[in-house]
Amino acid sequence: MTVTRSHHVGISVSDRDAALAFWTGFLGVEPRWTTILDRPYLGRNLGYPGLSIAAAFVDLPGGVVLEILDYRVEKPAAVPPEATAAPGHVHLCLEVDDVDDAWRRALELGARSVHAGGPVDVDSGPNEGARASYLRVPPDWHTLELFQPPAPDSIV
Repeated sequence: MTVTRSHHVGISVSDRDAALAFWTGFLGVEPRWTTILDRPYLGRNLGYPGLSIAAAFVDLPGGVVLEILDYRVEKPAAVPPEATAAPGHVHLCLEVDDVDDAWRRALELGARSVHAGGPVDVDSGPNEGARASYLRVPPDWHTLELFQPPAPDSIV
């Protein structure tokens, strides 16, 4: 398994449009992409069946993407701070050449998978054809996303 680069940093927010207004104004850039994500693979990967996310991608200097995520799920009154949908939650996404191998290695080192069954296939959106997995990493259970981009010959 080889980590090839940082892919993105994601932040969970309570209002995508308000967060987007700040970040685009602060950085002086337009968003690369905005949408409502409601694909079944997301619910499986993130542990929220029936999930819908108002999302935006903003390019940061240096080539990393800021992923702004407004989780539209039923949230309990007290959301644990480590919950992916909790406003203020941050995750680091690392691009890998073999997501299955990286997932197994993370588990061997004490990480906990957010979902059962290993990495999932991304079936739509700008990363269609990729494979990804969310894990909580010790000791404080921050979120690590492992991302294997689609094979070049599979991009349409």
